[in-house]
Amino acid sequence: MNKGAVLLVDDDEGLRIVMTHYFESEGYSVVTAKDGSEVTAKLNSEKLDVILLDLVLPDTEGTSLIPIIRQSTSVPIIVVSGKNDTTEKIICLELGADDYLTKPFEMRELKARVKAAMRRAKDNLAAESTGSDNKPTSDVIAFGSFTMDRNQYQVFDSEGNSVDFTVGEFKLLEALATAPKRTLSREQLFELTRDGEFDAYDRAIDIQIGRIRKKLGEDGPNLIKTMRGVGYMYAPPS
Repeated sequence: MNKGAVLLVDDDEGLRIVMTHYFESEGYSVVTAKDGSEVTAKLNSEKLDVILLDLVLPDTEGTSLIPIIRQSTSVPIIVVSGKNDTTEKIICLELGADDYLTKPFEMRELKARVKAAMRRAKDNLAAESTGSDNKPTSDVIAFGSFTMDRNQYQVFDSEGNSVDFTVGEFKLLEALATAPKRTLSREQLFELTRDGEFDAYDRAIDIQIGRIRKKLGEDGPNLIKTMRGVGYMYAPPS
């Protein structure tokens, strides 16, 4: 039984061979690409379930490929990179990646992340088809004086002007907006907005919250309260 189709993107031929052999032995089908042009071709010719993406490619940066991939498909993207940098990780997640794993890694951990990403994608698809995703039925929700369009991933201020939010920031804002007056821990926010294993020392959520507050202007700190030692809470205006 085929457990899923994996697109493996890496310029290291040896690593491609090792990873292909491993995932095929675990019941997955694997197609590979060594550069950005091959990725584009595979997106047009293959039915995929997950993409494993290296950031350093011969003809382009992996970060440039993420939004291109997102325009073509919503399948999970797991960045597999030698860059162990928090800023780089945040950029990838905000561009639309679902997870980030640093090289070197254990194959079993990568397989676990692939399974988790595919499971969440399947659950999201089922929720969309049944309308039972436990979220408000409205596609437009309020966040203070701001309005969020959940279909277009857009945020508008009180005058109808669009405020530029990345996908990652929007998902985080949405998680808070759908749980007013409820404290959400960093771990809960992580689980609601991305795949992968939560790291208590990872400050990505905190950095994103800071960016969101700035974009909300002077209302930012009042709308998103820091619950010290726990997490964050959306405090609607009274």
